[in-house]
Amino acid sequence: MNRVRMVAVDLDGTLLRDDKTVSPRTVSAIARLRARGAAFVIATARPIRSVRGFLPDFGFDAAVYHNGAVIEENGARLEGFGIREPLAAIRSILAAVPLARVAVEADDALLGNFDTQTIWPGVTCASTEDFCEMEGRTADKIIVEARSREELAALARLLPEGLYAQLSENRIAMIMNRRATKLNGLRLLAARRGVPMEEIAAFGDDYNDIEMLKACGAGVAMANALPEVKQAADEVCPSNGEDGVACWLERHFGFS
Repeated sequence: MNRVRMVAVDLDGTLLRDDKTVSPRTVSAIARLRARGAAFVIATARPIRSVRGFLPDFGFDAAVYHNGAVIEENGARLEGFGIREPLAAIRSILAAVPLARVAVEADDALLGNFDTQTIWPGVTCASTEDFCEMEGRTADKIIVEARSREELAALARLLPEGLYAQLSENRIAMIMNRRATKLNGLRLLAARRGVPMEEIAAFGDDYNDIEMLKACGAGVAMANALPEVKQAADEVCPSNGEDGVACWLERHFGFS
């Protein structure tokens, strides 16, 4: 492949170990990468507040949050791809499935109609019954509990044009602006930095990483990735628990 001028990594199941930490080996590899002049980009479904809490030990050049709804570069927020008029979509879902467990991310805060601790222990969430708080606001992401592709398909049929639903970890559906994808966020950052897509290495393990892996010069799946992700990737590196991202960077860049 061509030289690597940008590296984009998913977090959960990819850069983060199962205990949600980053090893000293990985921190060192990222520091060496950036010292070589390559950009290091986070590409995650997580919100800004969560990433800042997990990654205190090293810097990154840019980040794609909420699967592309929010994009930052050098700490400055760029124009992202949010959901305008989210209340209409939420009401459509609840009208069809009155007991649906729904949450919404907006302005780096979580609002939900159920105890979100059952899915995200330790995550603060404001409680709501009818989501009237979202009137006239833009949401980064709507989240609905869904545990199968069949549930996802039924949910997708309820959405207005311009939105899509994607299954994550076989437990939630993430509803997004159709333009809000990790790939589109990465494309925006690559264009701003003058980096061709073929000079980007991307790492991931879940459904929402597939498009990004297929579009980059090197699409790398983790050993713990879903079978569909491995099939879409150019190669497979060791698992997140084995510092797979660091292993690949050390091998590719010749770090000792």
